[in-house]
Amino acid sequence: MADDQLLHTPPPLPAPLVAFQGEPPPAPAWFEAAIAQAPERSTLVVDGVDIELLTWGEIGKPGLLFLHGNGAHADWWSFIAPFFANDWRVAAISWAGMGGSGWREAYSAQSFAAEVFAAVEAAQLEAGGVKPILVGHSFGGFPTLYCGVEHADRLRGIILVDSSIQPPEKRWKGPPNRPGFGSKVYATLTEALARFRLAPPQACENLYIADYIARRSLKEVDGGWTWKFDPAIWQRFSMPDLGELLTRIACPAALMWGDRSNLMHAETLDYMVDQMPKDVLLVPIPDADHHVMIDQPLAFVAGLRGLLAAWR
Repeated sequence: MADDQLLHTPPPLPAPLVAFQGEPPPAPAWFEAAIAQAPERSTLVVDGVDIELLTWGEIGKPGLLFLHGNGAHADWWSFIAPFFANDWRVAAISWAGMGGSGWREAYSAQSFAAEVFAAVEAAQLEAGGVKPILVGHSFGGFPTLYCGVEHADRLRGIILVDSSIQPPEKRWKGPPNRPGFGSKVYATLTEALARFRLAPPQACENLYIADYIARRSLKEVDGGWTWKFDPAIWQRFSMPDLGELLTRIACPAALMWGDRSNLMHAETLDYMVDQMPKDVLLVPIPDADHHVMIDQPLAFVAGLRGLLAAWR
């Protein structure tokens, strides 16, 4: 792990979000309509590792690529992406080491960037002759930021969603995963679902979304069920100094965040905005915590639509 890697001190493990039992909680009509627009699912190979790819919308329309956070997967966007599929060619991937993708011996900004642009090519996000836009949530914003510096000429813009980069004096450089975290095998799916958490800890009013995500975060193995993500990913991970990258963004950029997020305090926001280009667009999402698309999914869609309209 690089000495200058920017990661935050992990909070204590939260209590289970909710003990899911039986059928998923009832969901509103908008959610059911969104997930009914099922993506096309495929797999691409990037440097020898299978990467899960989801796509919506017609090839030839402008490209939009959604990138999830730590320990998550591409289906975190399956109830968001359909809102954009009429006007965009939309895609989402599961990073290597997460979701339905394979695991690597080592993970880096470069390997994640390779996955981004392999997905751009496989999903044909540039088929209409327009460069794609990246939307990265939480950890997903870090490779997004890297691409907005090192591969800015290949992008129309980047949007960081509650991707917290703290001032230098607040940074922590150790691995956030505890030994064995995420590797436990649960005897039944119900038992595994009962242990689902959002991290960092936060309340969740939209349990139908949490249930949808949780059920797609698990895989069946010998002896029961376990989480899909690589529990050792952070022991084999490197990333450049993200604060330094903020100053070098070379394409249009925007920052969205939940105005209740415990990762985006005023000090952090002030630092990030001060480091980023002066024309960066700022979009707070009211009444949202860190997991903006779970807390306020329709407000998130509206805010993102506004940003994309500004760039069009």
